[in-house]
Amino acid sequence: MNSPSEIKFLEGPQSRWREFKFAWKVLLEFIRGYRSLAFVGPCVTIFGSARYNEGHEYYELTQKVGAEVAKMGFTVMTGGGPGLMEAANRGAKQVGGRSVGCNIVLPHEQDPNPYLDTWVNIRYFFVRKTLLIKYSYAFICMPGGFGTLDELFESITLIQTKKIKDFPVIVMGKAFHKEMMEHVQHMKERGTISPNDDQLFILTDSVEEAMEVLREKSIKRFELKHETQKPFSWLFERKNWIGK
Repeated sequence: MNSPSEIKFLEGPQSRWREFKFAWKVLLEFIRGYRSLAFVGPCVTIFGSARYNEGHEYYELTQKVGAEVAKMGFTVMTGGGPGLMEAANRGAKQVGGRSVGCNIVLPHEQDPNPYLDTWVNIRYFFVRKTLLIKYSYAFICMPGGFGTLDELFESITLIQTKKIKDFPVIVMGKAFHKEMMEHVQHMKERGTISPNDDQLFILTDSVEEAMEVLREKSIKRFELKHETQKPFSWLFERKNWIGK
């Protein structure tokens, strides 16, 4: 749940001391995230709804996606919560892969799922989104709500503005995202995005096509080596778990 200090900060300008203290809390949150995720290896981040549970077609699809990503040697990273995030982490674990989460602290919907090797609890959405993007060499967007679309378009915007490299962005679910694609074309026609910006991501229903995109546009393009850093004892670092 949001703390009173966080809510107060977002109400507008505060005293310099209050804003300094909040900035310090944010810095500590980033450092805690870096320390928790320093040894996860190359990741693929999978975004998706917290509200589609086991038995739903999108849960089963996401579980398969998570498994196939893990088989390629990537660590599967998610928001760490239930629903399709759980499905992706579960798929990775079922094939012996690596599974991590950046869990947001909320009053509902968001407890860490049981299929995580390690995770970090984050209070601020902007810190969480940075961590989800920082460690990943591709982004897969499953069906979801406001949060999922926020993460999707944040990733696309960072690629569009060349703040991060041209990592592949894969949107799964043609029927679910039909109206979104129509709006993207609308923006293109109205000139609010560039003519080629709709090429910054692909839309597919095929897990096989998605994995081929990862092979060609992530592994081969960036010559990925699935190696992890070694912890420094003088920084009191240790691996929470050993990846394969």
